[in-house]
Amino acid sequence: MSTTYKVIGTRPVRHDGADKVTGRALYGADLHLARMAHGAVLRSPHAHARIRGIRTERAKAMPGVYAVVTAGDFPAAPADKMVDFGEGEMLLSSLRGNVLAADKVLYAGHAVAAVAAASPHIAAEALELIEVDYEPLPAVFTTQEAMAPGAPVLHAGLRDGNVADYIRHELGDVAAGFAAADVIVEREWNTATVHQGYIEPQNATAFWSSDGRIHIWCSTQGSFIARDATAAVLDLPVSRLKVTPMEIGGGFGGKINVYLEPVAALLSRQAGRPVKLVMNRREVFTGTGPTPGSHVRVKIGATREGRITAAQAWLAYEAGAWPGAMVGPGAMTVFACYDIGNVLIEGFDVVVNKPSTAAYRAPGAPNAALATETALDDLARQLEMDPIELRLRNAARPGTRRADGPRYKSIGCVEVLEAMRRSPHYQAPLPGENCGRGVAIGFWFNAGLASSATIAVNHDGTVNLIEGSTDIGGSRAALAMQAAEVLGLRAEQVNPTVVDTDSIGYTGVTGGSRTTFSTGYAVHDAAQAVLSLLKQRAGRILGEETVSYEDGVFSAGGKTLSFAALAAQLESTGGPITASAAVNPRGVGGSVAGLIVDVRVDPETGKTDIVRVTSVQDAGRAIHPSYVEGQMQGGTAQGIGWALNEEYFFDSRGEMRNASYLDYRMPTALDLPMIETVIVEVPNPGHPFGVRGVGEANIVPPLPAVANAIRAATGRALHRVPMNPGSILGF
Repeated sequence: MSTTYKVIGTRPVRHDGADKVTGRALYGADLHLARMAHGAVLRSPHAHARIRGIRTERAKAMPGVYAVVTAGDFPAAPADKMVDFGEGEMLLSSLRGNVLAADKVLYAGHAVAAVAAASPHIAAEALELIEVDYEPLPAVFTTQEAMAPGAPVLHAGLRDGNVADYIRHELGDVAAGFAAADVIVEREWNTATVHQGYIEPQNATAFWSSDGRIHIWCSTQGSFIARDATAAVLDLPVSRLKVTPMEIGGGFGGKINVYLEPVAALLSRQAGRPVKLVMNRREVFTGTGPTPGSHVRVKIGATREGRITAAQAWLAYEAGAWPGAMVGPGAMTVFACYDIGNVLIEGFDVVVNKPSTAAYRAPGAPNAALATETALDDLARQLEMDPIELRLRNAARPGTRRADGPRYKSIGCVEVLEAMRRSPHYQAPLPGENCGRGVAIGFWFNAGLASSATIAVNHDGTVNLIEGSTDIGGSRAALAMQAAEVLGLRAEQVNPTVVDTDSIGYTGVTGGSRTTFSTGYAVHDAAQAVLSLLKQRAGRILGEETVSYEDGVFSAGGKTLSFAALAAQLESTGGPITASAAVNPRGVGGSVAGLIVDVRVDPETGKTDIVRVTSVQDAGRAIHPSYVEGQMQGGTAQGIGWALNEEYFFDSRGEMRNASYLDYRMPTALDLPMIETVIVEVPNPGHPFGVRGVGEANIVPPLPAVANAIRAATGRALHRVPMNPGSILGF
């Protein structure tokens, strides 16, 4: 298809915009069903304890209580079975153990039991009647504690004590590379646990009907993932479950795992009625998956000319209560922006007594880039070289091989760096005293995975688009625009609908920056199939076998027929036209993002103000530029919050002391300037429209860019995130 587009690259109003701004859109907590009961979950006050017994008799006897469940209500199933969450796998035994604790609790906030009652108030009172006999055990809260000799072991049978997995990537000869270096720098960082910060809490409503079918309504990033995971926990075939995704009030990776869905189903089965569970904010913080804290070390050597000769990384990530610390992606991305011949990367997946971690926008990559990009700034400082010039001399290009194996077919790293260097922001002087400027870049490889789509032509010249990707950041519009581009329609003439798991073919999670790419690919193919059928119908009417189509008009033999006119004649020319497509595309294109940030640091208080920010990212092809810019701005804002303020603050017992948005300090509009954006377009040859996912790479550079800016403003090399006033002043 031509690279000159009529719809792609424009900025139509999003199809669900009116419902969202007027309050008509239905989120999970908005669902009300006949005879519905309300559930509540009992959670552990201990970070690590053995469960010696649970007594639920008093709670079950309480008036208005319909059901009480514990882990003992789960059916037996093979413990070694793996459950795929799209952005990683988890052992079924771990998944079940996280949904409801069995033998041990492994973090403060771990779910232990649940009740369903006539009202939320009765359910809350019933929880107080459940008696749990705990035997407290020693706990570990950081990778350093967990990996220390003699540390308390959370699980038997792991690779080495609390180390669940070890990753090693090697390329070339690292020792020889460092021997050839004129300058060697090393950086070490500790990063705290942080949360994705979505506004809507987790929720699930389930109805286990008398025919054995289960219908679940929830706010999820992947309805099929929720279906399959819940079916695995309940040891049921997936055909017994139907999941309807409600509108979702943010996720960023945190709403992929299941927490409430299996519990709501069990409660519904006992109660004989629908049951709704909605977390409060404290439960969201302490009972769902944050991003991993980490301990990261990086060593980089280079010649006097600025050519990197060797790089080495040591990454230890906190998995939380069960393995799965996102250290794999961290190891894949730590040096991914650069062409380095000699590399050694080691990664450690370490279990600790914190909530089991979940994905958060480019999971694992910001932690790794923090060390790499601050080390590169140190290198540039020693070489007296412009930091962007140093990165350009070593930037990954087509043909560059990553240490974990793949070679880039197409990558926009050079283009992003050049756009950063050309930007008015980088060319401008610093905005005053006590100010510093920092730059950094980051990479995310993106994902493909399976997607399905169906398109049906309406008699009024519009089309209906049916798809299964939860819309978090405007994907309805981006998918409708790709259909419109193929069909020669306006975006407004495509009506997109996100449907339940019974109504569309399997579709992977809305995560991994895959939706516009992969589901867009399915939409493209379905639209092409529809167009082929329409040409056949047009040929019958126009009396020609060969029909051309452009700008909504079919042409043949000097005669024309509009799309709308043909759509009105479908019944008389053969009946309805509909087509479906299912894809699992392999041509995924990774995305590179860069950030320029100016900060002002008060030398007396250590308070850091963000003065100016410019985000640059390769989108491949920006389908809807406004939503690409929104993704860039959102990821940048989250990354800045992570860099400066956000952290889980635990006391000595492992209890989170700031589990509210009043105390967990996320940036607001008062904390940030307008975030300037520069979209770079290096089309991805693996997609019909050149799409690269853009939802994740933008959160990678803010941590190191802010660190580099603070270093420039204060002269202090920091070693801990968040870089709050106490950290800056050395407290």
